[in-house]
Amino acid sequence: MLISPAYAADPAQPDPIMSFLPLVVLFALFYFMIIRPQMKRTKDQKKMQEGIAKGDEVITAGGQVGRVVKVSEQYITLDIGGGVESHFQRGGVQTVLPKGTIKDI
Repeated sequence: MLISPAYAADPAQPDPIMSFLPLVVLFALFYFMIIRPQMKRTKDQKKMQEGIAKGDEVITAGGQVGRVVKVSEQYITLDIGGGVESHFQRGGVQTVLPKGTIKDI
């Protein structure tokens, strides 16, 4: 017999690093596009809420606009007009407005 049997060649094994590279790239993209900006927004929001002082004008998450009359550890008291005061959690404050904004409304 002049013809030798043909054997299948060994399949080439892909490089393990190259198989994980798309996953690593996706994770890095996800981190820089979603996680990191959200962490920055959360940090800025917390800093703003901790910096609330008496006399600041704020908007709450529910849309209530008022001037801070009293500040405690977890709660603030807002004068929402006409001598009406309401109590809110500090976490419920959405935005601190520039001074004099309530007069313009």
